[in-house]
Amino acid sequence: MSGLFGGVKEKVLNKVVQIDVEEIVPNPHQPRRCFDDNELEFLAESIKQNGILQPLTVRRSNNTYELISGERRLRASKIAGLSSVPCIIIDVTERNSAVLALVENIQRQDLSFFDEAYAIEKLIDFYGMTQEDAAIRLGKAQSTIANKLRLLRLSEAEMQLINDGNLTERHARALLKVIDKDLRLNVIERIIKFNLNVERTEALIEQLLETQKDRESLKRRSGAFKDVRLFVNTINKAIETMRAAGINADSTKSESNGYIEYVVRIPVEKKAAQA
Repeated sequence: MSGLFGGVKEKVLNKVVQIDVEEIVPNPHQPRRCFDDNELEFLAESIKQNGILQPLTVRRSNNTYELISGERRLRASKIAGLSSVPCIIIDVTERNSAVLALVENIQRQDLSFFDEAYAIEKLIDFYGMTQEDAAIRLGKAQSTIANKLRLLRLSEAEMQLINDGNLTERHARALLKVIDKDLRLNVIERIIKFNLNVERTEALIEQLLETQKDRESLKRRSGAFKDVRLFVNTINKAIETMRAAGINADSTKSESNGYIEYVVRIPVEKKAAQA
C-alpha cells in the first residue's frame, strides 16, 4: 500500500493517505449503474473549491488499489484535475470488499431505488445471504427488503422510463399490480404525461384493472353465448331433418329473464280406429 506525502511513499493501514488517481481501479461489484454527468460536474467544482471532505476507501489489489467506496468522488476528482485523492486503506478480502461496497452504496440516499434493489439481489444471490441476513446487514425491515426486490419484476425499459420520468419508488410498486406489459408501459407514459402523483396513479391503475376485468368477463359471456347458438343450430337442423323425412315438426323460440326457451312440437301418429 502506498501514499504520497512530500514525495515519500508510506505504507499505512486505516489512516488517511494520498493515492494517485491512476492507481485506483473501480470496484467490480459497484451497484451504481448510472452516474449523472451534471451532478459530477457540480461535485468536481465543489472539490476544486473545498477539496475532498470525506476520504475514499480502498484495499490493496495486486499492484493497484481497488475502490470500495467513493466512486463519484473519484470521478469528480479526475474532472477537477486532481492527480491524487485522500484514501483510507483497509485490509479486507475480495468478498468483504464487495459486501462493503454494496452496503455503503445502498445506505447512501442518492442511490436509485432500482440500483438498490439490484444490489440487495446481489447480496442475497451472489453472496448466499437470506433476506433476513440482508435486512440485518442493511438495518432495514425484512418486509422492506422483500418490497425492494419485487421492483426487479419490472423490465429494463420500464425502469428506464420510470427513472427518466423522475417517478418514485411508490409509483414503481403501484405499477406491479399491472400484469399486462403493454398496459403497464401505457400507464407509465400516462403517469409521466399528466404528472400524476402516487394517489392518482393508484386510482388510475384500479380503474384500468376494473375495466380490464369487465372486458374479460364480457368476453367470457360472449363465448358462452356463441356456444348456446351452436346448440340452437343443432336443434334447427334436427327439425329440418324431420321435415325432410315427412314429419311435420315445428318449433318456437323466446327469450326472457336471461333465458332462451325453445319449444319443439312433433306430431304423434294417430292409431287406426278399432273395429
